[in-house]
Amino acid sequence: MSGFGTAETTKPDRAGPWTRRLVLFLRIMAGLSMLKGLYHWSLVLGIGDGVGSTFESASMPWQAATIFFAVIDLVAAVGLWLAAAWGGVVWLTATISMASIELGFPQVFGGRLWIVIPELATLVVYIALALMAGRERPN
Repeated sequence: MSGFGTAETTKPDRAGPWTRRLVLFLRIMAGLSMLKGLYHWSLVLGIGDGVGSTFESASMPWQAATIFFAVIDLVAAVGLWLAAAWGGVVWLTATISMASIELGFPQVFGGRLWIVIPELATLVVYIALALMAGRERPN
């Protein structure tokens, strides 16, 4: 007889407390990434700009960065909500890219430190939660 329907295969996989916290954090970050992506799309589409669009009159580096974040933040939001490994990678790429552009290229977005600090803080929280969740899993 096959192993289908045995107690081992029907027993639910119970996640530890750190794994649940990590998933909750990923879902919160998914919501924030969705808001960031929609914000960047509102800049691209000129929503709320009035007659003259800010996007069309902006510099080429600003336009490129805005489109990049409009796309990558929404993709990261989907992956984070699903708690998929690729979602974390895309989110990490978006977070590090935003911090790098703000610090390394202040002429693009203005070098706002109040953007960089929360981005890096969420990165530290993610790493800490991922390490703690990894420790509670058996080999």
